[in-house]
Amino acid sequence: MAITVGIAGITGKFARLVVKNLCAYPDVNIRGFCRNPAKLPEHLRSSPRVTILNGDADNLDTLRAFVKGSDVVICCYLGDNTFMTEGQKLLVDACELENVPRYVASDYCLDFTKLEYGQHPAKDPMKHVKAHLETKKNVQGVHVLIGAFMETFWSGYFGAWNAKDFKLSYYGEGDEVWESTTYGTAAEYVAAVAIDRNAVGMQHFLGDRRTIHQIADDFAEVYGKKPKLERLGSLLDLYNTMHATFQKDPSNIFAYLSMFYQYYCINGQTYLKKDLDNSKYPQVKPVTFKGFMQDHKIEDLADSYQNAGSDV
Repeated sequence: MAITVGIAGITGKFARLVVKNLCAYPDVNIRGFCRNPAKLPEHLRSSPRVTILNGDADNLDTLRAFVKGSDVVICCYLGDNTFMTEGQKLLVDACELENVPRYVASDYCLDFTKLEYGQHPAKDPMKHVKAHLETKKNVQGVHVLIGAFMETFWSGYFGAWNAKDFKLSYYGEGDEVWESTTYGTAAEYVAAVAIDRNAVGMQHFLGDRRTIHQIADDFAEVYGKKPKLERLGSLLDLYNTMHATFQKDPSNIFAYLSMFYQYYCINGQTYLKKDLDNSKYPQVKPVTFKGFMQDHKIEDLADSYQNAGSDV
């Protein structure tokens, strides 16, 4: 049975990976929404299975035209808190008005439902959007949780991997677990969820769960040399530093946001459920930390975030 999938923000790196995986399924037609279709690769723009609508995310009439006829809409928006909240709310409103049965929110992160408002500045939009969806009668919310993106773990964002000094740095005791999934694996799960008409509510998927010491051991096994391990302080040290930085200049999100992410990734509060939903879609073979390293040269680890989705 044919299914029509709408993808808002279709030109983004994650969205392109979702499109690639959706195209592997027969009888899937894709409706994409973006501001600049030229950013989408030509082979996707010219595909008979892909229809692109361009417009502004704050125009309800345009959004209604985009979502009309879709069986599910996947949001791949990426932006500031105002856009991630108000932009998604308007898109949800469009889905409600056009009787789209499911909306996949732009979450793709740790379990934000376990956070209080204000605890993690970048996760409040997810909570607002989930609450907004719960007020709707026609459209059901779908929330795909994947922990931290593995490419981001290796990038300079968290400051965990330092290629120049060949070391892994961490806060805590070193036995805190990193829950992580690659962009590719996450996109496979999102595509599988999209075509599964029964998939609603919270969906928990992971590529791997590893401590920094286990990641270092995997590193040594793959590359033949163990990285140095540097403890930067306790989790309390990280907590105090991130809040002091935040209070000094709340507008400078680049100064503190990565610390908030790191803290809530490993402090245990936002871990995904023990029994994951991976088994629902056995066709997806999750990439582990070890598998990720086997697929990358050491010198490419730090740039894997920038290169995610570049081959689509």
